[in-house]
Amino acid sequence: MDILGIDVGGTGIKGAIVNTETGVLITKRKRFKTPSPANPEALSEIIEKMVQHFNWNGPIGCGFPTPLQHGKCLTGGNLHKDWKGVQVDKLFEEKTRNQYFIVNDADAAGLAEINFGAGKDVKGVVIMITLGTGIGSGLFLDGKLLPNTEFGHVLHKNGDIFEKYASDSARERDELNSKQWGKRLHKYFKHINLLLSPDLIIIGGGASKKFDKIEARINIDTKIVPAEAENEAGIIGAALAAKYQIK
Repeated sequence: MDILGIDVGGTGIKGAIVNTETGVLITKRKRFKTPSPANPEALSEIIEKMVQHFNWNGPIGCGFPTPLQHGKCLTGGNLHKDWKGVQVDKLFEEKTRNQYFIVNDADAAGLAEINFGAGKDVKGVVIMITLGTGIGSGLFLDGKLLPNTEFGHVLHKNGDIFEKYASDSARERDELNSKQWGKRLHKYFKHINLLLSPDLIIIGGGASKKFDKIEARINIDTKIVPAEAENEAGIIGAALAAKYQIK
């Protein structure tokens, strides 16, 4: 089954048509810059452009970078405060007349890796951590998703969350080199390892392409690997999430 997968991020919105049986993108990936401000009206305009680009009339899976409950934003996350309380699937359906299935972006990336990538056939607890504008998380037990975790929001110190300290955007903001960023990530993953004792941690988002530069700085007992689909995992997983929910 082919489904359009869209991965909404804080800096870019990416999409492609995915063969959900193989996890392969069957079209070239399209990317639009995330609008600023990324409020509901502006972002839904980009979603419409994405749908028009692929001339797509079928169902759409969409990974979204905010805390969600049944397609509804609980906070604006790193997008815009006006997203709080918005039913994302209904908003996008009204804009393009397609059927949407909304999933947290890190959960989507994890679904791709559990089904086709680094987490395939791994038993026990697997955590997907996406490092981008923020820090997203997807938690799996024996391949089953426990949705809507927000492990980027665990506290670091002085009431600040780790997302503000160790995300890829924090690296850019503080002009960190790989060694400095790796030290921050070590603190984060050490904390996550203590909390959850996972069997495997998968790093996704833009950092998956830079994994070789930070790997040596993260010294914990748990195995850590980059997402095999790298930055396309969110697109693939969003399409998969739609496939699983279509009735």
